[in-house]
Amino acid sequence: MIHKYSMNGLFIVLDVNSGAVHIVDEIVYDVLDYYKELSVEEIVSRLNNKYSEDKLKEAYNEIAELEKEKLIYTEDIYKEVVPLIEKRDPVVKALCLHIAHDCNLKCKYCFAEEGEYHGKRELMSLEVGKKAIDFLIKASGKRKNLEVDFFGGEPLMNFEVVKGIVEYARSIEKENGKNFRFTITTNGILLNDEIMDYINENMHNVVLSIDGRKEVHDRMRPRAGGQGSYDNIVPKFQKLAESRNQTDYYVRGTFTRHNLDFGKDVLHLADLGFKQISVEPVVADPSEDYAIQEEDLAGIFKEYEQLAKDIIERRKNGQWFNFFHFMIDLTGGPCVTKRLVGCGSGTEYLAVTPTGDLYPCHQFVGQEQFKMGTVDTGVVNTNIRKDFEQCNVYNKPVCQNCWAKFYCSGGCVANSYNSHGDLITPYEIGCEMQKKRIECAIMIKAVEAKDELND
Repeated sequence: MIHKYSMNGLFIVLDVNSGAVHIVDEIVYDVLDYYKELSVEEIVSRLNNKYSEDKLKEAYNEIAELEKEKLIYTEDIYKEVVPLIEKRDPVVKALCLHIAHDCNLKCKYCFAEEGEYHGKRELMSLEVGKKAIDFLIKASGKRKNLEVDFFGGEPLMNFEVVKGIVEYARSIEKENGKNFRFTITTNGILLNDEIMDYINENMHNVVLSIDGRKEVHDRMRPRAGGQGSYDNIVPKFQKLAESRNQTDYYVRGTFTRHNLDFGKDVLHLADLGFKQISVEPVVADPSEDYAIQEEDLAGIFKEYEQLAKDIIERRKNGQWFNFFHFMIDLTGGPCVTKRLVGCGSGTEYLAVTPTGDLYPCHQFVGQEQFKMGTVDTGVVNTNIRKDFEQCNVYNKPVCQNCWAKFYCSGGCVANSYNSHGDLITPYEIGCEMQKKRIECAIMIKAVEAKDELND
């Protein structure tokens, strides 16, 4: 299987199974439309109004040589791995600790109902946090490197417990042969110098929530009284990013139907000095006025393409920044398992509520039918885990013949469930946006590789 497209003056061909990317001439690009179905003589007949016979035969032979060298139209070798993935012993590698089911903002698009997650406002105790660490150590088997994300609501509303959990994990990691890496997500309202110092000392990564331009951010992320939060958080985020040498963090925003010109928000964040940026599409009930609709996609695609061009231009001018959704590794990339099953929610990655309940991920928290157990009992509802173990690109009919399957890994399972009521039918609007982002990411890599060759 191949996928071909043109963007920014380039004719790009992706071999889906091998991941090989080819920048080709227009004539090769056109011949590929017929290469697998027609003989070289028939192709000449089809395209001789545009190209000469010699050039067409040359292009045909060029494709044939690539196929012979197994650089195009390669066989799918991943499918045979699926049974091994499904039969592997369950190992938990990461936990998302819901330190606070409470928040000091009232974000209009919050899937967690301002941190409540369909329940009541509550904070995790240190006792529950310690039990979560004990559970992770036990459930991780021989796995050495473990991830713990401090999430909410707003984690800084329960910061003393965050510190207590980190201290506890550090005190027992070596004797258990483990190495913990911590991440914290914050809206920045409670950030101060003391907390920043602690984060820099103890957190491998930090996620800073900001949507972009002041008017965009304040519209969707107000305080309880309706006041905006932009002016309060920007100087703090700038200081924190600089204190981390512009690495091991990212500012994360959400765009909605109210700012389909979200490229301006990305560039605004870059102009504020941030080098690690993510601005993601909202996933919301279609009835919400801010929800992205199918008719918005054409404009969103143009916005992504323009943003990709802007990023290329800025990097050429020494204004480098990284856009999370255009990150792609064309040389190594993720392991086979990651390509086929994605984030590992419900199997390798679990969420823990303030009371110690276990869920497949943060987006399932509060939906009792997805409760898998507790930090005391471990995973007892193994049927849920089995359902999530089956979530791979070969068990999703829509994904099987999709060119992007090894990059998106079948998409977000929570989005599938929220849009279709099952775990295997992808969220279509999300799929289309993801495919455009992949195309843009590959194009950026192609331009940069071309420029390197010319230097």
